[in-house]
Amino acid sequence: MFEQISSKLQGAFKKLRGQPRLKEEHVDEALKEIRLALLEADVQFGVARDFVKRVRERAVGEEILGSLTAAQQVVKFTRDEMTQLLGGEEAKLELKDRWPAVILMAGLQGSGKTTTSAKLARHLHEAGKHPALVSVDVQRPAALEQLKILGDSIELPVFEPETLEPVERASRAMRSAKDLGRDVLIVDTAGRVHVDDELMEELRAIEAATEPSETLFVADSMTGQDAVKSASSFGESVRITGHVLTKLDGDARGGAALSMVAVTGVPIKFVGVGEKLNELESFHPDRMASRILGMGDVLSLIERAEKTFDEEEAVALSRKVQRNELTLEDFRQQLRQMKRMGSMQELMSFLPGASQLPAEVDESELKRFEAILDSMTRHERDHPQVVNGSRRRRIARGSGTAVSDVNRLLKRFAEARKMMKKLSRIQQGGQGKGASRKIARMLGGFGR
Repeated sequence: MFEQISSKLQGAFKKLRGQPRLKEEHVDEALKEIRLALLEADVQFGVARDFVKRVRERAVGEEILGSLTAAQQVVKFTRDEMTQLLGGEEAKLELKDRWPAVILMAGLQGSGKTTTSAKLARHLHEAGKHPALVSVDVQRPAALEQLKILGDSIELPVFEPETLEPVERASRAMRSAKDLGRDVLIVDTAGRVHVDDELMEELRAIEAATEPSETLFVADSMTGQDAVKSASSFGESVRITGHVLTKLDGDARGGAALSMVAVTGVPIKFVGVGEKLNELESFHPDRMASRILGMGDVLSLIERAEKTFDEEEAVALSRKVQRNELTLEDFRQQLRQMKRMGSMQELMSFLPGASQLPAEVDESELKRFEAILDSMTRHERDHPQVVNGSRRRRIARGSGTAVSDVNRLLKRFAEARKMMKKLSRIQQGGQGKGASRKIARMLGGFGR
């Protein structure tokens, strides 16, 4: 995520930190690189210009230049301004005190509205709401069936009014939601390949009929400034209250995220970070700014882990680590749970200074290791010391791998077991120095 701009920004900061005393020309040189990095990331020109101007105004003060912490303060100013650029603080949904509260999902065709509608329903359900869905995209019949399939997969109702008139479908769905005690109705509206009068007129009519609490514009973040322009066009016709950026996990540039709020004046409320229905996250400007600048996002990593890992299992695992009783069966379960959190490379990106960390993760090797573990008996996973030469050959044949792969797994396990023991001692002693690097090696230990 945002690898391109993150790498360039960290390069600019590295040059600043190399100066014994910071001068104005050093700041200007770094800001020139930052401005170029923003433009290459497809950030809107005026946004990039104003961003650099604000950072410079704060960075060239007399109390800053020449001080021993000047470089660190410039980095801090950049982070502060980027946080503001991304919206300042988390913008939560504001659902009116009515039954049901309506959320309109708007956007162009192909932006991911239908899948995002299901993701949002799941998100609200986990937060204690009782959502339902309806599609009014009668231009694309497959959209009706797609939403129904997604709704069934998350066990939430999808209304199917017996009419193909969009406004009437929305109105009937509202009545059905009220009758069934559903407090939120998510309306998946039609999209087009471009903004047109027919699309906007239909959306305005649905807005008038439903009086939505929220109208969320769903945009493909990988389209950069095209997404920003489309959001602006929609905002001229209907009241957009928030944005949802999809495919953020595959966006190496970040132009849409870094320009959207400044250009439209409307906050980003959610981001899609994968194709699975649990991969929708609330947008935190401060955390995203930290990730872009290479400072990590440990809070989001913890939140993702809390959603994935069973608390009792985590406590039991911690006790095993402390007693040095970790087994291959434990690692098999951990690998499966981590896969549900995301790729190893993605998880490592949450750590401070991730781009400078030495650990490299080979996802294909992780798959081989999982196959090897599956080919072992439970006794072998619980007692790795019994895995002798003949057992290794049998395990390799059963998993479709080589004996060398089995040997590599056992070696990685021994190394990771030692590392986890060290991490446990660090935690018990309250020592944080170097923890990010150690955690990164732990996460990447299987795939180096």
